[in-house]
Amino acid sequence: MTMDPLTPVDAPVTHHYAAVNGMRMHYVQAGSGGDVVVCLHGFPEYWWSWRHQLAALQSRATVIAPDLRGYGASGSPRHGYQPDGLVQDVVGLIDALGADRVTLVGHDWGGVLAWWTAITHPWRVARLAVLAAPHPARFPPFGRVSWSQWRRSWYIGLFQLPWLAERALRANHWAAITHSLAPLRRTPGGAGPRDLERIVQEIARPGALGAALAYYRAAVQVGPRGMFRGTGLRVSAPTLVLWGADDPYLGVELTDGLEPFVDELTVEVIPGCSHWIQQDAPGLVNARLTALLDGSLPSSAAPTRA
Repeated sequence: MTMDPLTPVDAPVTHHYAAVNGMRMHYVQAGSGGDVVVCLHGFPEYWWSWRHQLAALQSRATVIAPDLRGYGASGSPRHGYQPDGLVQDVVGLIDALGADRVTLVGHDWGGVLAWWTAITHPWRVARLAVLAAPHPARFPPFGRVSWSQWRRSWYIGLFQLPWLAERALRANHWAAITHSLAPLRRTPGGAGPRDLERIVQEIARPGALGAALAYYRAAVQVGPRGMFRGTGLRVSAPTLVLWGADDPYLGVELTDGLEPFVDELTVEVIPGCSHWIQQDAPGLVNARLTALLDGSLPSSAAPTRA
């Protein structure tokens, strides 16, 4: 059987490694000069999920897309997955890039890390964009979650179970992972069969799945360990929140009630969009990120919604 080729990245990217917080972190770079934009991927992906943004923003910024701890070509150490350790990964990457402040963009787990970093290290984050990831005030242990969201998040409980979670995800040739990514097959230019196979190949590497699940386990079993103390969970950077209206994992209601925690907030819910926002609606995401960089996003006491 002949497999489709990987969807190309329409930008010349260079591959780099940096010593970050006790591990070797891999990242790709597109463009040079201007603002530094750091894009953090989520579960179960790697840097390639930002290919559309690498191409769109390269002409006006230095765009960096790392493989997070345990993913892709970055190291998969046994430790360091507790929330404060993951924040140090992000800060360590910013240091390795020689940047004082960056525009931080994150999706899914990368979005969670982006929130945490902007709250705990506000002097390092000039602008923030979060795609499909809840602010800590809207999710445990600090926030109250609706019953409908608990139903959507059932997998977090499964991921706490050693061995059983790994076996469930590997079953039937990684069917659960492939099924979760299925919306990308329906997106023009989104992802072909070979792309989805590559994502599965990455998470199937020795040590990768255990590392990915360690994010969920440490968040529940270890928690933030006081890293938010004295912050009020506030974000001072201009912030863009994008959410897919058809996200099966994280309900749109998680975008409500953010105003007391974010000084300058724009929220946009994208009709017909799945959880995989930057790949499912790349044109809209790229336009909004460009507006964030240019300072032309609307901001008000109440969020803007599409």
